[in-house]
Amino acid sequence: MRTLKVNEIIYGAFAEQHGIDFMYNMDLNRPVNMEFTMKTEKSGEDTEVNHKRGKWASQILDSRNGEGMWEVFHSLSQPTNKKVLTTEQAIRRLRILGFTKEDEAIQIVLERMCLCVSGRKKIDDYSEKTHDWPLFERLMLSAWIRLFDPENSIALEVAGQWAYIVEKAFSSGQYNKNDDIEAFYKQFGRKPKSSFETGFGMFYHVALLQGVLNSATERLLLDYYISRAEGIYYVYDKCLGKLPKTFASKKTSHYLAAVEALADYPQAKEKLSFVANWLISNKNECGSWDLGASVKDGVYFPLADSWRRKELRISDCTERISNLLQKIA
Repeated sequence: MRTLKVNEIIYGAFAEQHGIDFMYNMDLNRPVNMEFTMKTEKSGEDTEVNHKRGKWASQILDSRNGEGMWEVFHSLSQPTNKKVLTTEQAIRRLRILGFTKEDEAIQIVLERMCLCVSGRKKIDDYSEKTHDWPLFERLMLSAWIRLFDPENSIALEVAGQWAYIVEKAFSSGQYNKNDDIEAFYKQFGRKPKSSFETGFGMFYHVALLQGVLNSATERLLLDYYISRAEGIYYVYDKCLGKLPKTFASKKTSHYLAAVEALADYPQAKEKLSFVANWLISNKNECGSWDLGASVKDGVYFPLADSWRRKELRISDCTERISNLLQKIA
């Protein structure tokens, strides 16, 4: 029986769900890296937390079409039973459940996205007239490619185009819209038309630009996102510098999603330390977290197959927050 590191406390409810005997050592003063020894009752084999084998992942994978996709690509709205899942909703949820570029389901989508960004095959027939759709699509798809495969050369080419614009837009030491517009014109040969083409305010910009900016520009960009009144479009529509008043709330879950989007930037630990301190201050007496039942949205939660018991919800919330603290604390 080996010792398995799991992010924070996993309660007996998890063990009951997965048929596991476990022991744990917990230091309440440390937010992450709790040590667990786990052994399955039935086979005696070691096991680990793996939501990829759970029912939510199975439902998503079973709903794929013949090409291994899910209907049209674009939509980051909250999924509902009344609407067919989009490919973008599906891969967002699968990523949250632990899927990576090593998984076949993701490989199929990555290949298709690369073909589209490189102009060899359409992703689907969907478009929106309010945008320069080919430009938006390249931005969107390249962002998703980099979320799963940060060093992908096709996506990095697009990231380089936007990095040039960002560095020019912040060259004065703060965001300047006129510099943004001028750099956009130089890069794409025309002035910006729609709102997404200036301001770098979307989730896609955040995801695309990680690791491609110089240190000074990255620092300014993170300050910009933290202070931006509109938050990050598609994720959280409030200022990230203002912490949610009620910790156990759906608003906090969405706030965390925005912080998670920034957490992989090299300077995130420094810039987001105030979030880490807030999260640590909201641990309960057992060293875990509970965001409440309202966060069950089919996107970020649940991770476990069921929340019939409160402990399962606490386990999921603790896992998510612990993973985030590993990056920003």
